[in-house]
Amino acid sequence: MNFSPSLHFKTYLLIFVMVIFGPLGNVLLGRGMKRIGAVGVATPPEALNFLSRILTSGTIWLGIGSLAIFFLANMLVLSWADYSYVQPASSVAYGMSALLAHFLLHEVITPMRWMGVLLICLGVLVVGHTPPRTTGPG
Repeated sequence: MNFSPSLHFKTYLLIFVMVIFGPLGNVLLGRGMKRIGAVGVATPPEALNFLSRILTSGTIWLGIGSLAIFFLANMLVLSWADYSYVQPASSVAYGMSALLAHFLLHEVITPMRWMGVLLICLGVLVVGHTPPRTTGPG
């Protein structure tokens, strides 16, 4: 299957967008929810208070926006590239997640966890050397 250089570039660009904005959105949501604190929604007033705190959190809105960008990029790239290429290639986002968790959320990442992230990223390199599309159009 012939895959043009411009389509290669668009594929790599959108996977890059996915790798940045997916983990960023999740980290922002995590940070926003930690600021809100543990949630108790046993009564309607508690549920409304919880919803109010979520809807007024700028961090949570930034997380939602980042995840919307991720979702749009994911839909676009899947319109021309194989899922079996996009999903493994975008798995480098696990590395980005660990980096963001370490630097933005100040989480401790153990050496064993870093090794797992490294193995995932090495797998992404293998997948990246295969054609993004192996099937015909449609």
